[in-house]
Amino acid sequence: MSKTKKILPELRFPEFSKNETWADRKLSDVLFEHKEKSIGDEEVHSVSVHKGVVNQIEHLGRVFAASNTENYKRVLPGDIIYTKSPTGDFPFGIIKQSKVSKPVIVSPLYGVFKPETTDLGVILDAYFEYPERTVNYLSSIVQKGAKNTINIHNDIFLSKSLVLPLDKREQRKIASCIISIDEVIAIHIEKLELLNEHKKGLIQNLFPIEGERVPKYRFKDFKKDDHWEIKELNELGDLINGLTYSPTDVRKDGLLVLRSSNIQNGMIDLKDCVYVRTDIKGANLSKPNDILVCVRNGSKALIGKNAIISKNVPIATHGAFMTVFRTKIPEFVFQLFQTDLYNNQVMAGLGATINSINGKDLLKYKFPIPKNPREQQKIASCLSTLDEIIAAQSEIIEQLKQHKKGLMQRLLPKTID
Repeated sequence: MSKTKKILPELRFPEFSKNETWADRKLSDVLFEHKEKSIGDEEVHSVSVHKGVVNQIEHLGRVFAASNTENYKRVLPGDIIYTKSPTGDFPFGIIKQSKVSKPVIVSPLYGVFKPETTDLGVILDAYFEYPERTVNYLSSIVQKGAKNTINIHNDIFLSKSLVLPLDKREQRKIASCIISIDEVIAIHIEKLELLNEHKKGLIQNLFPIEGERVPKYRFKDFKKDDHWEIKELNELGDLINGLTYSPTDVRKDGLLVLRSSNIQNGMIDLKDCVYVRTDIKGANLSKPNDILVCVRNGSKALIGKNAIISKNVPIATHGAFMTVFRTKIPEFVFQLFQTDLYNNQVMAGLGATINSINGKDLLKYKFPIPKNPREQQKIASCLSTLDEIIAAQSEIIEQLKQHKKGLMQRLLPKTID
């Protein structure tokens, strides 16, 4: 006896539960290339994994577009964009819906499509938000050329199918649900950004600016104390070298190796972990309150990034592109490493061609330090408390994103017998 397959999602809104109005549809049936070009008055936008379609100046600090943008593609509100360029967890490019309220322009290399309905565009945007789904759709139709370039015609991009709702009322209901979750996440992201800005301002007030020996704001218990003294980093602690290991040393489990990807927003993140055999030679085990610092990376933006290794981190070493700074005043030194004075010294050492920090040079970094240990602790405690609030807010955002991901897995169907 043959089995009848129904294409239905696991989770449906009650008013549609008796309708079997889902179908396997080619993207060419729901996305249409309108081929509009710039008319000369639109702003240039980029497409980001995390920010979606975003103003290029806001995203990258300046416009990278060619001086003549007449061939740039015009993107209307609600359009779907396929970037055709590898990035991070999206080796075949990313797919996003424009949520900008006015027409903008993007690179002529991108594919730009108008969805059958704006609601269906919201659903497709949410579907392709996750790397595994995007890779699953694109991997069989994308060809990579020289220098990792992606070769795919727009017709080929639209040639595969997804299971999608036919009923426009159900599309609208699902899209409204997705939009509501996105709005909540956006509110919490805005709160996190405000907290980070608040900390940045607090650091600027609690630490002296370059050339000064007294901060703008000083806790009242220490206002009559002496000026801060200038010290080199080598007077505050020591560097612990990283481990050089080969691919043959890597295991599914064993000794954790901390790398630059494990530093996220000033905290240790263990989502992307590498392990080596536990008896490997040359491993220097980290200790709680060690400060992990990235000293070499292909991306200069990551060099100098740092985080305190907390007690919750398993026994670990760190890779050769990392170093650990071990000190008796870790909370205070970590906050020193968040100042403009630290960042300026990092950038001054990199230059045009150098993409690493020399350990000897790092130890020569100079900082103003309060002579009174209690003042050091007061500053560290104030900023560490704010770090805990920021970490808690980051966790709320992560939980909301995981909730959305789980919901999408249930709102979009699997084929069931």
